[in-house]
Amino acid sequence: MTEKMLTRQRTRLSPKLKEGLTGYLFILPWLVGLLIFTIYPILSSLYYSMTDYNLLTEANFVGLKNYMDIFTKDARFLKSVKVTLTYTFFQVPLKLGFALFIAMLFKGNRRGVNVYRSLYYLPSIFGGSIAIAIMWRQIFGRTGAVNAILKSLGLITTAKSWIASPDTALGTLILLAIWQFGSPMLIFLAGLRQIPQSYYEAASIDGARAWRKFLHITLPSLSPIIFFNLLMQTISSFMSFTQSYIVTGGGPTDETLMYALYIYDTGFTNYRMGYASALSWISLIIIGIITMVIFKTSNYWVFYESKAE
Repeated sequence: MTEKMLTRQRTRLSPKLKEGLTGYLFILPWLVGLLIFTIYPILSSLYYSMTDYNLLTEANFVGLKNYMDIFTKDARFLKSVKVTLTYTFFQVPLKLGFALFIAMLFKGNRRGVNVYRSLYYLPSIFGGSIAIAIMWRQIFGRTGAVNAILKSLGLITTAKSWIASPDTALGTLILLAIWQFGSPMLIFLAGLRQIPQSYYEAASIDGARAWRKFLHITLPSLSPIIFFNLLMQTISSFMSFTQSYIVTGGGPTDETLMYALYIYDTGFTNYRMGYASALSWISLIIIGIITMVIFKTSNYWVFYESKAE
């Protein structure tokens, strides 16, 4: 009898261990999902990037050949990187600037401001959809609204397709991205309402005008939010796909060939899945480098209240 009681006491779990096992039991579905839907695809992609896998035949290991071909023989890779960097360089600052401008207008407690805020947020919800991309294609087409307006103002005499011209195709995609400013606008608006009004009152007493208040109070106080929006919008810009795929199809003459679209064409149109996997890993490295640069430079222009204290 005594031996049985001693055995039960030895096998009995401590409350702390039970609590730990209970926690792991609750997150077990998430851990399984992480392994199956995240870790396994990442490792598989890394392996396939070093093979000649083409979806039709068995994959053969080729080492770093795909990466060597990308950097030495693939002109479309360089073109897609150039297009994506140009797209990001223009649309991210313009979108954030426009979002901040609209947020400044909505900062006060005016009548109907919530309705207008919701209306301005709608493009961020629907802007990435196929329907909006098709609508954008019609607006900037040869018989679209843009040509009709410009003709009525006498600015042009002959209509042209803005999405079919190498000089303006990328610009139409940049405008579509800027139009989807609702998400960063709401984040800016939340940040503006957190700035103490006493800062502006003290600046007014010292004779500061609106522009100086904006430069020396609003921007430094919003710098952590600007940093967050800049980081998220830059990453999102590198993953842009729908606009280029639906509106321009990557043309004309690859002038709107986004990097994500090039990966799609390589993997699912040309069936070079191993090569596309290598392109994906290069994309990850590029995004990682840009993210690191943004983080490093943030020490010089992002100001936190805790640091100031």
